[in-house]
Amino acid sequence: MLLVFLMMVIVDLLNIWTKGKLSRFLRNGPKIKQYITASSLGALPGCYGAFTNVSLYVHGLISLGALTGAMAAASGDEAFVMLALFPKTAIVLIIILFILGILVGWIVDEVIVKVKFKTCIDCKEQQIHSHKRGFLHYLKEHIWKHILRKHLWKTGLWTFGALLFVEFGVQYLHLNSFSTQYPLLLLLFAALLGLIPESGPHMIFISLFANGIIPFSVLFTSAFVQDGHGMLPMLAYSVKDSVLIKAMNLGIGTSLGLILFFMGF
Repeated sequence: MLLVFLMMVIVDLLNIWTKGKLSRFLRNGPKIKQYITASSLGALPGCYGAFTNVSLYVHGLISLGALTGAMAAASGDEAFVMLALFPKTAIVLIIILFILGILVGWIVDEVIVKVKFKTCIDCKEQQIHSHKRGFLHYLKEHIWKHILRKHLWKTGLWTFGALLFVEFGVQYLHLNSFSTQYPLLLLLFAALLGLIPESGPHMIFISLFANGIIPFSVLFTSAFVQDGHGMLPMLAYSVKDSVLIKAMNLGIGTSLGLILFFMGF
């Protein structure tokens, strides 16, 4: 968990450093900048990128397609654990999700235009205020209140619970044979579980993959559909837009997962 904590701090510092710069960058220029920026933020481990993307969308700086792609690229706090358990595979997965996030953003925007779907966004100018305060403020507000009290202990509990479940399942529930006999069922279950807007459930599939019980396609499907708790502020803003985002990512993520599965991954 020490490695997870250090990665959380690094991402937090990156989040603070980029505040205010994004709005200036996105105001003008081709739409591809939205897809690349949103997907880049989404691919960052943790909730910061997802929350920033929701803020950008609410203030009219990125499209609904860009936000959908960003959520596809997002893996939430689970990304920290993947990087700690199987770093090479995790990096490959994050890169794949980042590229797909860009493509998904473009596809969704094209679909929205064709079906004339009206989003709930009001185009506003984003206002991101940069608070330059001291080191003690950073320790209290970011390290203690946000990372330690809000994230790290939950991530630790979910990880411990998932590892315990896998260990118990291998010993008594015959998870190895179940995953061999019903891999498609696990893939579909991973996709449906990804609809839950919360960090944690995905830890089960991370543990299963780390123990060699499930194939990469199942891990991919879970990572693509779920987005940690990044969707929670979006649900508060617009249920209709949130449902569209999750429906698109569920359909695309499951389809891509099935393609990978039948390709032998």
